[in-house]
Amino acid sequence: MSPLQQGSLLEMTMLKLFGIVFFCGLLSPSQEVLSGLSCAVSPGAMQNVLSDAILQNGLLQQHLQGLVLPNIMGEGGLLNSPTSITGLHLVKVRLPRLSVVLLPGIGVQLTIAAKLELSGNCLVGLLSELIDILVDVNITANIKCTNFESGTVQVVIEDCLCILGAIKIKLLSGLLSLSVNEIVLNQLTATLPGLLCPVVDIVVNLVNIQLLGTLNAVIPVGTAGTIHYQLASLPFTSGLFLGLDLDGAVKQVGGSIIPHDSSPSALPPLLDKLLVLGLRQSFLNAVLSLLIQIPPQTFTCTPEVFSGASRLQEAITTLIPAGCPTCHGTSPLSIKLTLFGNPLILLEENKATVELSVMIQVFIKRLDGPILNLLLLKADLGLNAHVSIAGGRLVLGLSLGSTSLSLESSDVGISNISNLKPHCSSLLAETLLPLINGALGIGIPLPNVLGIPLIKVDIQILAVSVRKGCFLLQGTSAGHWGCF
Repeated sequence: MSPLQQGSLLEMTMLKLFGIVFFCGLLSPSQEVLSGLSCAVSPGAMQNVLSDAILQNGLLQQHLQGLVLPNIMGEGGLLNSPTSITGLHLVKVRLPRLSVVLLPGIGVQLTIAAKLELSGNCLVGLLSELIDILVDVNITANIKCTNFESGTVQVVIEDCLCILGAIKIKLLSGLLSLSVNEIVLNQLTATLPGLLCPVVDIVVNLVNIQLLGTLNAVIPVGTAGTIHYQLASLPFTSGLFLGLDLDGAVKQVGGSIIPHDSSPSALPPLLDKLLVLGLRQSFLNAVLSLLIQIPPQTFTCTPEVFSGASRLQEAITTLIPAGCPTCHGTSPLSIKLTLFGNPLILLEENKATVELSVMIQVFIKRLDGPILNLLLLKADLGLNAHVSIAGGRLVLGLSLGSTSLSLESSDVGISNISNLKPHCSSLLAETLLPLINGALGIGIPLPNVLGIPLIKVDIQILAVSVRKGCFLLQGTSAGHWGCF
């Protein structure tokens, strides 16, 4: 992996997780490098996903309930009397189990093992009574995704195979012979696959439709705008993971989109993780531009607003040339803070920093109306970012790390501002930074991949790249499965 591909990554370990999802697809060589918002799901997580979606939620039982089988006719009852079994239907699916294997270049191999409880009416000669049949079935289906369009895919089942195992027949009279057992087994072997495989196809398509809705969603970001998450391409599989890429369109109120880079970045191996989600650094910058929209702040430099107001005013007053009689008054100075440009998040080893520029205007309001600009400064801030997960959102908390101060202009001839740096740093930390953290407190809504809430997340920054990279959210959990 080249340095440009490595990216800046953030690891998040999930300790307890809940939720379901199912996707499948093809793997092509060009898709081994993921782009945008990318997700890799382990086989173990997918197995739990499908088990919850198909079995635990009762979807399979619901669509098999009342399944009617063809009548069974034959000889072999008591004294070789004609035997007929009619009205045979499925009563219950017992002890269902599900397993998953990822097939590179194909998709997902799904296997469902269960005991089917059947019931009907049995006529042996002239004797009619109820019959109960318990049969073991093993259904294996290869599932793939196709026809990607506008965030949606279709799932198709290929090579559905249904194998019958042990069979138990119960009559109150106990009059059925072994030959009837064979007749029943042969008939069920011939008819059940044609009945069960279409039901599995229906169930898989319902799961696909349901869970595509968790990926394709418009999520508000406070009142500033929205993020429109959408499946970006056909899901794909390797032998190690199922991968899917997401677009994240960041829109301001009014509909204008904040652009961000879509160049590729590779995810590391899953190893023992259950799921990895990568959020591109450029995408995060677009969301920060949406969140950090602080209007210009104008205030009087007094201790009520800023604890170091007196020291700042004294430091500025000493810089004013003696030839400016109107500059030396007793009234407090006025200050205007204006954000300049867009914020930029940078990811380094074990460190996340937000770069932000602020224009600081220091002026005096004259009694006759005109404003006298004493200083126009530009402060380039390096803000240390603390990253956490709360309510399914990525939350950044910023603290002042570094300040670089430069002089843009002065109407009164001030040229040396070296002693103003500590005062301006304190000014911004007390007045502007709380506003920024308040705006960021809304959090960046994460895509609802797998429909899983994020609980007890451990965060670690993994790797470095200059101006490129992604947050890497990795999930591990003993006794649980899931994402992040």
